[in-house]
Amino acid sequence: MAREAVLGIDIGTSGCKALLLSTDGALLGSETATYDLAQPRPGWTEQDPALWIEGARRAVGQLLAGHGDVEIRAIGLSGQMHGLTPLDAEDRVLRPALLWNDQRNGAECAALTEKAGGEEALRGYTNNRMLLGYTGGKVAWMRAHEPDLFSRLRHVLNPKDYLRLVLTGEKATEVSDASGTGLFDVRARQWSFPLMQKLDIDQNLFPACHESPEITGLVSRSGAELFGLRQGIPVVGGGGDSVIQTIGSGVIAPGDVQTTIGTAGIVASALDAAIDNPESRLQVFCNVAPGKWHAMGVTLNAGFAMSWFQRLLRGLAGDKDWSYEQIVATATESVAGSRGLVFLPYLNGERAPHSDPEARGAFIGLTGLHGPAEMARAVMEGVAFALYDIFSVMRRAGIEAHVVKASGGGARSALWRRMQADLFGCDVVTTEGAAEGAAFGAALVAGLGLGIFETPEQAANLCRPLTRESADAAGRAALSPGFSVYQALYPALADSMHALARAHDDIEA
Repeated sequence: MAREAVLGIDIGTSGCKALLLSTDGALLGSETATYDLAQPRPGWTEQDPALWIEGARRAVGQLLAGHGDVEIRAIGLSGQMHGLTPLDAEDRVLRPALLWNDQRNGAECAALTEKAGGEEALRGYTNNRMLLGYTGGKVAWMRAHEPDLFSRLRHVLNPKDYLRLVLTGEKATEVSDASGTGLFDVRARQWSFPLMQKLDIDQNLFPACHESPEITGLVSRSGAELFGLRQGIPVVGGGGDSVIQTIGSGVIAPGDVQTTIGTAGIVASALDAAIDNPESRLQVFCNVAPGKWHAMGVTLNAGFAMSWFQRLLRGLAGDKDWSYEQIVATATESVAGSRGLVFLPYLNGERAPHSDPEARGAFIGLTGLHGPAEMARAVMEGVAFALYDIFSVMRRAGIEAHVVKASGGGARSALWRRMQADLFGCDVVTTEGAAEGAAFGAALVAGLGLGIFETPEQAANLCRPLTRESADAAGRAALSPGFSVYQALYPALADSMHALARAHDDIEA
């Protein structure tokens, strides 16, 4: 007898993951197919959407090959947020998609904000600022810089929604991914057509928007042939990766906080009501659970900072591998507080709590007594400080943390988890399924859409704790002085950072 399951598919930046979750809540397996991205200029990131489809086809095919006895009841989709997939009237891709971390549209985002009447007025429409990289700014960039292609533009889809189109033939999105376009009324959970009209952006470019568990289409004949699936399988709305992975960590109730240390770092919390966005320093989106919202802040430099430090060490000591584990082990040779050394991780600019593409990284407090152990620990503490700095803004908005659920590659490090426990002042846990990322959340939302799970809370309960680190008063006391200095450094150094950025630009020009 065939075992029934739901399929979660996540279109990531570097690869596609496909995951099978049985209807009784057991993780049956997952497969990942990688692909590349293009960086035609500094700060530009693009991807051919054909890579997503081929990656999804390979990942799903490999997964199904190992689970021939499984009957798929529903499919949930997730993907990198904010991307612009531009289509013409025949649904043909006009150009490579502009990705979430593409930074070419700063001038357009500023112009759209001014046209909306300023940041406060814009927040009245959407409860968010038009952040660098949001889809709305990408549409404006294409209009300004590629007018011939823009004249042929008829549809704008986010990455996972392009996969939906190929799977089902339907153009649709859902509330969490739509929230990240900068053109969505988060409080009302619908497109802000008045804002689009004010910004002279055609509302017909954007697809119908659904709640995340709603069925948005069925696998078509062509989709079934392409992916080796049964025709007619329901495909639910799904969710943007940064939002849907919270339910995949069991974060669904106020007081539950998720931290993610991947390339970027995320601090997120579920909300029972939409909150006002203080100074637009957070991102307040619709949750994948109907009737709930989602607050988060994103630092662009989490695991990336560790990767940078790894490259630095390997360049200086080519005779040693300097693996991730070796760097963490070296960090443990120092003490909490890194003996007075503080690291600012702004290696790619920053998004939260300081929206500043010209922010720069730094070691502050270096002395002749510091060595690799202090520098390694300072890098790790700097990332933990960045996460807690974001949470400080969330706390001022009334969000508390009773438990932190850690995810992403950085959650493998007990040292990083202990740093977070001491800073946040609560237990930090890892949970079953969280290591699978957004694909696991997509499978849970598919189960919600099909009624396999009656409530979001029932789905989140599948994310049982695996590890637990408890807060330590002595550890917090050792980290607090460094964090206080960390918070004061950006305001003190911002002008100098900007001067260096401008000087570098002048030299390159």
